[in-house]
Amino acid sequence: AGFLHWSPRLHLAMYTCDIQATSEVLGKVYGVINRRRGRVLSEEMREGTPYFSIKSAIPIVESFGFADEIRKRTSGAAIPLLIYRGFESLDMDPFWVPTTEEELEDLGEKADRDNVAKRYMDKVRKRKGLFVERKIIEHAEKQRTLKK
Repeated sequence: AGFLHWSPRLHLAMYTCDIQATSEVLGKVYGVINRRRGRVLSEEMREGTPYFSIKSAIPIVESFGFADEIRKRTSGAAIPLLIYRGFESLDMDPFWVPTTEEELEDLGEKADRDNVAKRYMDKVRKRKGLFVERKIIEHAEKQRTLKK
């Protein structure tokens, strides 16, 4: 009976990211954190300085190039510090496919929204040389031949 309700989950290694930034670049910092699938844990103003201290959590998988991107987007006005935090469970099934009428209505037949857990799993499988189930052509239409 337990196998009927089997729903696997991935555990992601996480970084705690402490960022020192001025108020002019806070929006850009939040944009970079959100783009990297991170979440902001706290934000506070440093007394006596024009800097904000932002504490966030981002997956290690998404952190490669993070410091360079944050410096580039903020023109060097934000300083990140990454510290290992531990593991967190990603609340998404890597094998989930929309099947019910309601899911197909919400997401469409093509399921335009990306399954992040499946993407992470496929990256690891590809890196280790394992089989990755992938469609070469996803949403193609038949091409018409034009007569001259």
